[in-house]
Amino acid sequence: MRTLICGSLAFDTIMVFPDRFARHILPEQTHMLSVSFQISDMRREWGGCAGNIAYNLHGLGGEPVIMGTLGSDGGAYRERLRDLGLATDGVRVIDDSYTAQAFIITDHDDNQITAFHPGAMNRSHVNRIADVRDIGLGIVSPDGKDGMQQHAREFAALGIPFIFDPGQGLPLFSGDELAEIIGLASYLTVNDYEARLLAERTGWSIGDLAERVDALCVTLGGEGSIIHAGGATYSVAAVKPTAIVDPTGCGDAYRAGLLHGISQGWDWQTTGNLASVMGAIKIASRGGQNHALDAELVATRYRDAFGETPW
Repeated sequence: MRTLICGSLAFDTIMVFPDRFARHILPEQTHMLSVSFQISDMRREWGGCAGNIAYNLHGLGGEPVIMGTLGSDGGAYRERLRDLGLATDGVRVIDDSYTAQAFIITDHDDNQITAFHPGAMNRSHVNRIADVRDIGLGIVSPDGKDGMQQHAREFAALGIPFIFDPGQGLPLFSGDELAEIIGLASYLTVNDYEARLLAERTGWSIGDLAERVDALCVTLGGEGSIIHAGGATYSVAAVKPTAIVDPTGCGDAYRAGLLHGISQGWDWQTTGNLASVMGAIKIASRGGQNHALDAELVATRYRDAFGETPW
């Protein structure tokens, strides 16, 4: 099933400060802050929710189609997607913008200072769902606010079921705006913090949210996840990873598992189990798109964790 992945495409520049920020930032002087950090390690990763989700879904044998925006500096990213065999029917270049970029400095206490430039992401609304053919399923993941709203409305108007994954974009929306998108969506997925924020913004309880969609998936980090669907609650165990290296992109890998299970018509327990396996595989590698992934590996990890495979 061709699955349209609407969301950000970004470059992530990750830097390591070989000390503690607290030793160099004086609390009483933050009103006149001026600091410079000597970086010991730096790497640039392919990122963005759409890129990460599509990478994982493709590895599962799915048919992701990316819908996102790149800036004038995004040529290498587009070529990478094509080299990986990912459909880029919905990728558009915005010539007068940079590709979205995150600059992240991490210290020895795992504190982070991040600067994010949305760039071309803020023009995601130039893409239209109807411009991509033969789509049976979709996801609206973090992107430009206008694009997220527009794509949700277009999916609904075309009768295409989709997941709403507000993620880091959630603070951009008012309660009424969130309520509108939830009312259009077939599925909703958030982490536990986002679930609380969503409930606060909309005035709806977790139960209320679950009643408004076919399934509500709430991830709990190392504690696994919970799926509310059809009046039932499914508890999904966290799969033990081979190593804990980098959590960046784990949520995106989980969402790829959800999309694959939905596209295959699997029950929610099986779908959640697959999503959990995907998160465990991803966390053992740096970056959101560097882990080796194929259906045989996933089947083996699924069998080791749950005793049998659904395929």
